[in-house]
Amino acid sequence: MNISQISGVDRLSEVSRYGSTTDTEIKTSGRDTFESILSSAMKMVNETDQLSNAAEEEEIRFAIGETDNWHDLMVAQQKANISLQYTVAVKNTAIEAYKTLLNMQF
Repeated sequence: MNISQISGVDRLSEVSRYGSTTDTEIKTSGRDTFESILSSAMKMVNETDQLSNAAEEEEIRFAIGETDNWHDLMVAQQKANISLQYTVAVKNTAIEAYKTLLNMQF
């Protein structure tokens, strides 16, 4: 069984606090970066949903006796679980960053 990578990980380098971008680069590409991060987040949510649906289908197949392969069931469940944990972690980080921006005093 092929275990694919989570596609949202590739886009994290753009928002890394340790990146090498300068302030002028951020100002000129702020809109493009936000749009790309938002679309990447939406893809990540969709991928998490697809993996969750695949795990549920595998559970149903196992429950009704169509398959007796524990390995496929466990792999599907773990992929869905890891993807959900990653999505929640990214969401929590985004909310924390938003709250930090709201609390800044100018």
